[in-house]
Amino acid sequence: MLSLPNLPELRYLLLQIRDADDPIGPQEVVCFAKALDCQTKNIATLDLLGERLSTAKLDEVDAVLIGGSGNYSAAGESEWLENVFADLRLLSESRKPTFASCWGFQAIARALGGRCIHDPDHAELGTIELKLTAAGRADSLFGELGECFLGLAGHEDRVVELPPGAVLLASSALVAQQAFKLAEAPIYCTQFHPELELKTYLERVAAYPQYVEKIAGTTLDEFAEHCQDTPQSRLLLKRFAQLVARHVHE
Repeated sequence: MLSLPNLPELRYLLLQIRDADDPIGPQEVVCFAKALDCQTKNIATLDLLGERLSTAKLDEVDAVLIGGSGNYSAAGESEWLENVFADLRLLSESRKPTFASCWGFQAIARALGGRCIHDPDHAELGTIELKLTAAGRADSLFGELGECFLGLAGHEDRVVELPPGAVLLASSALVAQQAFKLAEAPIYCTQFHPELELKTYLERVAAYPQYVEKIAGTTLDEFAEHCQDTPQSRLLLKRFAQLVARHVHE
């Protein structure tokens, strides 16, 4: 297990794909801050819908975060998405410690040569059971979760092929590619949301109610009754903060 007695005040950059009026934009900052045990002032944001990542911006921070995207797909084709993929390749080449969830998982996979498709038949919404691979059980972030653990999910797109150099860490019954890390860089990606707890997850789902009816086929209240909190998976970001601190000290 990664361990440092006193974590330094780390600086994070959260890459977002959200409309300016999306209420989940600021909520996402708060969620990551709580999961990382840091203050929100330590998380700068950059909206990839209208801004570009640069080496200068990466030099200003210790680590990068990527979360969900609201109504934007990583499986589509557009000029802005190609720009995002180019920025994510720059991020990978920098070897900057990174934790990406949900849309970030899909976008990094595709940017680096994997394949992501729109696949409603394999959509997941709610609390899902995840199982570690042998590599996951041996990993410093994932290994202490236990062979099986719970995560909070919400997606219709899925990664069907990991990029070269990616190591599969976890799977679910419905989606094989649920978590990976890059073999040559401290970059971790999860299809599920370790940055969310049950309360904030349900706030997130309520902001996009069309997905509850479409995927779960129930009302929001009925859906919420079947969701569980996932304290094990939230430990991933605390361990990621320890990894970043160690990287800063090296």
